[in-house]
Amino acid sequence: MDEMEEELKCPVCGSFFREPIILPCSHNICLACARNILVQTPDAESPRSSRASGSGVSDYDYLDLDKMSLYSEADSGYGSYGGFVSAPTTPCQKSPNGVRVFPPAAPQPAPQQHLLPQPGSLPPIPRNSCITCPQCHRSLILDERGLRGFAKNRVLEGVVDRYQQSKAAALKCQLCEKSPKEATVMCEQCDVFYCDPCRLRCHPPRGPLAKHRLVPPAQGRISRRASPRKTSTCTEHELENLSMYCVQCKMPVCYQCLEEGKHGTHEVKALGAMWKLHKGQLSQALNGLSDRATEAKEFLIQLRNMVQHIQPVAVVLQENGVEFEACLVAQCDALIDALNRRKAQLLARVNKEHEHKLKVVRDQISHCTVKLRQTTGLMEYCLEVIKENDPSGFLQISDALIRRVHVTEGQWGKGTLTPRMNSDFDLTLDSGPLLQTIHQLDFVQMKVPAAPMLQLEECCTQNNSATLSWKQPPLTTIAVEGYILELDDGNMGPFREVYVGTETICTVDGLHFNSTYKSRVKAFNGSGVGQYSKTLIMQTSEIAWFTFDPASAHQDIILSNDNLTVSCNSYDDRVVMGNSAFSRGVHYWEMTVDRYDNHPDPAFGLARGDVLKDVMLGKDDKAWAMYVDNNRSWFMHNNSHTNSLFSVCRTDGGIGKGATIGILLDFTRGILIFLINDEQQGPVAFEALEGVYYPAISLNRNVQITLHTGLPIPDFYTAGEADPTGSVC
Repeated sequence: MDEMEEELKCPVCGSFFREPIILPCSHNICLACARNILVQTPDAESPRSSRASGSGVSDYDYLDLDKMSLYSEADSGYGSYGGFVSAPTTPCQKSPNGVRVFPPAAPQPAPQQHLLPQPGSLPPIPRNSCITCPQCHRSLILDERGLRGFAKNRVLEGVVDRYQQSKAAALKCQLCEKSPKEATVMCEQCDVFYCDPCRLRCHPPRGPLAKHRLVPPAQGRISRRASPRKTSTCTEHELENLSMYCVQCKMPVCYQCLEEGKHGTHEVKALGAMWKLHKGQLSQALNGLSDRATEAKEFLIQLRNMVQHIQPVAVVLQENGVEFEACLVAQCDALIDALNRRKAQLLARVNKEHEHKLKVVRDQISHCTVKLRQTTGLMEYCLEVIKENDPSGFLQISDALIRRVHVTEGQWGKGTLTPRMNSDFDLTLDSGPLLQTIHQLDFVQMKVPAAPMLQLEECCTQNNSATLSWKQPPLTTIAVEGYILELDDGNMGPFREVYVGTETICTVDGLHFNSTYKSRVKAFNGSGVGQYSKTLIMQTSEIAWFTFDPASAHQDIILSNDNLTVSCNSYDDRVVMGNSAFSRGVHYWEMTVDRYDNHPDPAFGLARGDVLKDVMLGKDDKAWAMYVDNNRSWFMHNNSHTNSLFSVCRTDGGIGKGATIGILLDFTRGILIFLINDEQQGPVAFEALEGVYYPAISLNRNVQITLHTGLPIPDFYTAGEADPTGSVC
């Protein structure tokens, strides 16, 4: 409960709130303090043309601010209210910036006796009065109702009352004549606190008094303080009770506000329903803030442990100081004065490093402790607010409290609960420098780097490429000269180096599709190679997505449609390959004929990376292809029309505009199959395929082809219905 005390104090007077009112910015202030900090613009100056002297800003139109200004006191020309009560004998002081200040007890001129306030009532508010929030510095011009236009925060008032009662001294007996003793019971019917002797003497448990209910003093104090809930009235219409909640304005309203006021066209909801809804929202927001507070407590324990770890290290340094200095002096004897001066510098550096570490950790402990106390205070205050049974009063402050809870939770963001300083001392003296380099003598780090941390949120695979990202552990001070990235072969084989350099991100291309790779990284410096990071397992794409590769295509090839459509400007056949290679798995892709003139014979198939690009695909020993015209097709490899299975020379069935050619490559069986319009074209075209192959096609200017990838394996093949013989002519 102690942490909540700051939430219950007025930002002006510093005391517990008394008759708190709610400003439009959702902050609270005592009614008397609000009276104290009122200011007034000069009557002789026009609000539209006056300029606050010395402010250095443009004119302000105070009357057109919709009664709510966002100017802070530094840029609006309003003076600070810290000294408004410094001259109580002066009815009105004019500050250098043209603002009049009205002290709280300024008496009115005697001749106007009929204008003096009645005893117990507030004096009248001067015309054009303005109040500035002491917390957010937003300014507000009051209307004719003055401070009565602000809603009273009865919920906060009730919380303050309960808090003060809980801190009050023990309850005393009300019937002791001298030196009242501590009360032991309270009679709910008599409403009197009794000590044991007075209870036996004045309230015997017999006759009519036997039916009275006696309760402990603390419970009696609560029941005495509890009273029927007051009905809230509207600030606009003081005779009307608040009965609804305006969703747009986020405030309770009365029936007359809906009938005649500005809320008539707004969406309204039942007061009780919104009360329960906002209580639930505040409770839910408190859950997240509670988790942050728990983390903060654990973090403070971690920081205090760091201090305990740093201090013993400093003690060890002090105990071994004589030996350390003796060794240092022995090394410095040959270097005479220059080395002695350097020695003093190095010793000072050790002490400075020690003091710096302690200061950083202690400062972080202090900062985190203050923030945790504020967070805990806000939580306790919110929990007390939730206990209130006044819907309208709760809804007047619930939105602001919910925002404060979210803002406070956000302040415990990323990095807040991370130590700012490492507790280790990584200093080792190197006595190797020669005499001529004495001025460069310094402590050096003789440790290998720590294991890097893989940044999983940035590691990913795309198609048959893998991108890995890593970083050094936080708070490490050991220098790193470079990194070594290793991957296995995607088949549970040994690791191999794929990258050595200073970058902390690397993309590896040309991996196998539908394969699982293991990756790891380590750092190195002049002292050696550090430990490996954790091993990351990455899965490449199961289905291949690729396009034609403009970099490897013949210069006569024309690519469009994001490199998915290919044509040629030569009458001779020209070759273009895909930008992805295959060496494992089962893959299927299709090509559609967009244009087919004069019965050309384009070729479709596979090729090695060094295939000839200026002849038909299949003319050399680097390609395996099917070339086809409008009537029939042939399989060709190394300029031969025979395949290794059935010596097929040709297969009936050709292509035309709109035809679809499918290519199915199965490395599990080492075979290549072609399809035309979803039907297998001939037998298995080629077998015993091993190694790395690229999708490829050759065509001339009479043909235009569009590529389609990322396709599933045809059903006939997965069902085992592939024809190994086909139709042979």
